[in-house]
This record gives sequence, C-alpha cells and structure tokens, in this order.
Amino acid sequence: MTGRAAPKFSIVIPYRQRLDNVRLAFASLAEQTLDADEFEVIVGAMEYSGEYIAACREFTDRLRITSVVSAEEWQVGYARNLALRQATGQVVICLDADMIVPPSFLAKLWDRYYAYGQNVCVAGQMTDYDNNATDVSEVRVLPFDHYRKLFAELEGGAEVPADARRGTEHVIPWAYAWTALVAVPRALIEEHDLTFDPAFKGYGVEDLEWAYRISRTGTPIVMAPDIYGIHLPHVRNVAANRDTEQRNYRYFVGKWPDHDVELAAAFGDFEANGLAREFRAELTNAAGGGRDASLAVVRGRADGADTLIVGAVVDGAGALVGEPAVAALLDPGAPVEVLPLAGVALPWADGSLAACRVLPPVARLAPKYRDAVLAEAARVAGDVREVDAA
Repeated sequence: MTGRAAPKFSIVIPYRQRLDNVRLAFASLAEQTLDADEFEVIVGAMEYSGEYIAACREFTDRLRITSVVSAEEWQVGYARNLALRQATGQVVICLDADMIVPPSFLAKLWDRYYAYGQNVCVAGQMTDYDNNATDVSEVRVLPFDHYRKLFAELEGGAEVPADARRGTEHVIPWAYAWTALVAVPRALIEEHDLTFDPAFKGYGVEDLEWAYRISRTGTPIVMAPDIYGIHLPHVRNVAANRDTEQRNYRYFVGKWPDHDVELAAAFGDFEANGLAREFRAELTNAAGGGRDASLAVVRGRADGADTLIVGAVVDGAGALVGEPAVAALLDPGAPVEVLPLAGVALPWADGSLAACRVLPPVARLAPKYRDAVLAEAARVAGDVREVDAA
C-alpha cells in the first residue's frame, strides 16, 4: 500500500464451500456507510473454485477483495491465518462467511471503539445464532433484499434480537470472543504473534484459545451491545461438531493448563462464567483454606507405570504443599509434571495413563466438581483409587 495510508479495517474471512453465504456477506459489506477506501476484505479461501472467483467479481466495483487461495485440508484457523498475513488495516475484524452486517457496522465500530487508537478487543453481537444447538440438514437461501429490509428496521430503531451471551455473567474475559464477529488492533496481533493455532482440528475452541492469548496481553475484551451482525443458516451436524470440540478443548487445556480453561472444557463457556467464582472458592476450600492455595494434578511414575495424582495442594506460587506425601506415591527420583488443574477436565486421551490416585482434597469439592474429577480420572486411567496422602 505504498503511497497511501493504511485503511481503518481489514476484514478477514475464512472460506470453503459457503458460496451463498459469502456472497451475502460481500453484499452487506458493499453497502457500508464507511467509504470503501477505508477498508479491505481479505479471504482465506481453502479451495480452488471458479464459482467463488465469479462471486468476488460481482463486487469488484464496490469492494477491495483480496483472496489467498489454498487447496490444503480445511481448517478454519489456517484459513484465517492466510488472510491475516495480508492484512494492512489498523484494525482486523474476524468475520465468518456466514455473518452479514448492517450498513453502519464499520463506521459505528470505528467511531465508538477505535477512533482514538484504543487498544481493545471488541466482540460483536450475533443474532439468529443458536450456539450449535440443533442439526441443520437443509437451508433456504434468502435474497439479500430480505436482509436489507431487516437491517433497515433494526437501524431504524427496532430492537436487535438478543445475543445469548448477553444473558449471562461475564467473568472470564476470553470466553465470549467468538471469531464469527470480533475486532482487534493489527498492531497487537503483530506485537504478540496472535495468529491462530492450526493444531485445532474441526469445529470449535480455536477462537477461545486465540482470545485467551489476547487476554494474556492485558488487552480488554468487551462485548459491544451496539455492534452486531446476523448469522446465516448453514448445514450443520451437532454430534460431529461436539466431538471435535471436545478434542479441541483437551488440546486447549494441555496447552494452557488453567482453572478457567478446564472449567470451560468441562462445563462449557457459558456455564464456566456462571461457575467461575464458585469454583475458585471451592478450590481454596478443598486445599485447606490457605491464602491463594489451590489444587493441581501431578503426573509421574509409580512402580514404573505412568501415573496421575489428582487433588494435590499447591500454594500461590504453584509449589506443592506436602510434597513428601505426594512424592511417596511415586517412584523416587522419577521426573514429575505439576499442572495447575483441579482435574475436572484433563488434556490426555482416553486410557492413556496406567493409574490415577485421588487425594482427599477432591472429596471436599462440591458434588458436581468432585464427580467431574472422578469421571475424568476414570476416562484417562485404567486403575483409579482414592488414597490418603497424609
């Protein structure tokens, strides 16, 4: 972009086989009140498709569209990264191909959240989204004129349908930053290398992990009640999505072992926000009530076998409390790994450990947490026993 100022926005869209949806997304961007020179659209397209190129061509007189094309296996984070690396805008907007936005979307987002160089991650509202609750086997494609009229009503003062995320408490900052509609300054992405982790496969969680890393930079993540888009229907298999989501959550827990992360993995991001304060209090109580005391898991070897200990107590610095008693359950001199997890969600595959030993603090947890810990122990280990480490 030699000789011209960076645009205000780079809109990053991951794409594969959603032609009807992406055409509607382009149509909504083509009607923005923000001048077309102030934003660019960059698509990470995971297919070689003449139909897709033709759809782009329909909008070349109204939009600056750059497509980065790859025939690699579909992975949404990889597709976003293809586009992210070409972004030149001051603010990057991650917008899914199944999201359309009202005409004032970009102008309002800039004026209210970025006009003064604010360093903030903005999560927009998603209307007509059921949080992956039902299968969709057939979709009726509506013309853009239908949505144009709907946007006119909403922009004229009609009440925007509530996003489900607005009806629950926000305690865990990253838990609601879904990349179907989220904005973040490009400088922050470049400073902290905030690309998506392509190790997440299939549906779900890659956006939460990305937002988790944004949160770790100290950047505020806000839910913007006045910034919204409409989610378009598409074919969906809930059971298949849940399966990959579960595996992705385990990867998330293993990459960033953290009590908030395991809580979301065990109970869901909505539920984790409602449970977060209670869960932290439960961990402190189970650990004996000491200041900043909590629970951890310890992985080592016992009688030469890969063994997990759940319910170990750690202090505020993460050091084991009562280490000799824990060490007595393991082979002397063998390396150990201590993870700051209560055990309600564990990162390991089914049956991947030989044994698990459950320490008394687990019994002091409220039933829903204790049951989750015991269920996870039984999932990952073949031999589970409750022991007294005193």
